[in-house]
Amino acid sequence: MEKSPNIPQKMPYVMELEAGTYYWCSCGKSAKQPFCDGSHKGSEFVPTKTTLEEAKKVAFCGCKHTNGEPFCDGSHAKL
Repeated sequence: MEKSPNIPQKMPYVMELEAGTYYWCSCGKSAKQPFCDGSHKGSEFVPTKTTLEEAKKVAFCGCKHTNGEPFCDGSHAKL
């Protein structure tokens, strides 16, 4: 059976972040999008760990269908 994540939004979450480690939600069920809140527990989904070495602007995937986890690759345009 192929896993299919929820789609919280069909556009990226663009934000300025400080250096640090972040966990991107891959299941689409987190109430703290685009970050993991543990809602995936009991499923086959796991969050994607991302470490930023310096503060920067990022675009996290909002549709959960990117091929470049955790960042947006434009896949939302095909949904």
